[in-house]
Amino acid sequence: MVMEAPGRALKLDPIKSIKKAPAEEYYQSGHRTCQGCLSALPMRLMAKAAGPRTIVLGTTGCMYVANTTYMSTPWVVPWMHTQLGAAGSAAVGTSAGLKALMRKGKMKDEPINVIAFCGDGGGADMGLAAISAALTDIEYNLLIFLYDNESYANTDIQTSGQTPWGAVTTFSPPGKKHRIMQRRWKKNVPGMLAAGHPDTKYIASGTPAIPVDMMDKVRAALSAGGPTYMHVLDPCPKGWHYDPEHSNALGKLAIETGIYPLYEIKDGLCKLTGVTKQIAEGKRQRKPVREYLEKQGRFAHFKNQDYAYFQKKIDEMWEQWLIPGVVAFTYGGPINLAGEEAKIRNRNVVRENASWVGMAGHSHEEFEGVSDEPYEPWRDDNEVDEYPNALPSTGQ
Repeated sequence: MVMEAPGRALKLDPIKSIKKAPAEEYYQSGHRTCQGCLSALPMRLMAKAAGPRTIVLGTTGCMYVANTTYMSTPWVVPWMHTQLGAAGSAAVGTSAGLKALMRKGKMKDEPINVIAFCGDGGGADMGLAAISAALTDIEYNLLIFLYDNESYANTDIQTSGQTPWGAVTTFSPPGKKHRIMQRRWKKNVPGMLAAGHPDTKYIASGTPAIPVDMMDKVRAALSAGGPTYMHVLDPCPKGWHYDPEHSNALGKLAIETGIYPLYEIKDGLCKLTGVTKQIAEGKRQRKPVREYLEKQGRFAHFKNQDYAYFQKKIDEMWEQWLIPGVVAFTYGGPINLAGEEAKIRNRNVVRENASWVGMAGHSHEEFEGVSDEPYEPWRDDNEVDEYPNALPSTGQ
């Protein structure tokens, strides 16, 4: 780790291997997250990657409530709570305050990391405007770190803008009349922020299930200078309904099925990373989305036609989007692409919006006739062998 002043941006070297990760812990025991919670792990990895010269700001959510119970906290570095939608505002205010104090000589002029974390409800929904504003304040060094468990998990699993299509939450329970109640496709927040904030030097996606990749991206964000953003997928046993021991496996499956691509955008250049890069280069095949979805109780009401529709949407993302998982449209030219000859991806494909017919809340009309044989995703312990993609259940 090399510190440089007065630029106030830490220069952090990539970790590259788990054996080279720092031994020091700045997020320790004492938190009260749920068993198998994969939102606590990114806090630990983020703090480990950032190091001791760090100030952490946390909005209301799972990682606020679980980290401050009974006048205790697992944070070793300075930490402050802020309001539910205020991650961007708190980050800018803290960074501006440090800069002013250093300018006035009231504190040592040195690089200090400012990291503001938020959940998908507090960041992707009600805090999105503040995050957008923060990413335009290019004179301040800060990282907005969004941990995405795809619901308002702190208040008992309500639907958020990051909740996948068809998933069960307390706001979208399936019923006899309407089987699919969550009918919105997941909001593409990092892609949206990248497209709308061209001066932002670094935006990335990650998951604690791939820890070295996530820590290296945290370090890249903190070293970039200016405001940066990182989006992290965190499987949630309580909200997703699976055995807690399988959190890491589901995080990896989200990537291997192509549902959640890994990438980084640095100084305007987008690069797919890890397994996502291997899939894009044809070195690895995407797994069927069903392998990921049927391991979660929140999709236990799915029929074959629902799996087929979900697979179609992911195939569309990989085959028709300009950049899979990032730029959610195709193009017909002309366009400014590097290289002598533009590489056209499915140029003549016309995308269609989902059209719903019949009983409201049911799957895309194209899949209404898909058979629900040979099996439905309902299962229990004594039926695991019958369903090859099912994870062992403990009755959740």
